[in-house]
Amino acid sequence: MWSWVLHRITGVSIFFFLFVHVLDTAVIRVNENSYTEIIETYKTPLIGLMEIGLVFCVLYHALNGLRVILVDFWGKGAKYQRQMLWTILTVFAIVFIAAAVRMLQILITHAF
Repeated sequence: MWSWVLHRITGVSIFFFLFVHVLDTAVIRVNENSYTEIIETYKTPLIGLMEIGLVFCVLYHALNGLRVILVDFWGKGAKYQRQMLWTILTVFAIVFIAAAVRMLQILITHAF
């Protein structure tokens, strides 16, 4: 159940990001100065941490989505769903930790 809840939360978070991304990109047609100001606000450490959150959401949602596809369309998917969950969580942890550490290194380098 918790993987389902987290899958929904990450999906909504990704949708929200895409919505904001489309809106801020559309601002360039209205006012170039406003667009530049918006882009400058994205260069703050807080937004850098939010980008790490976005990586979390996209990575978890993608890996869990593959598991859901296998459970739904593979004849033995339901039988192995628990093993697949632990596999995707392990892969997720390894990849996310590596990405987050690298992103934090870049964030710290640019902040100071």
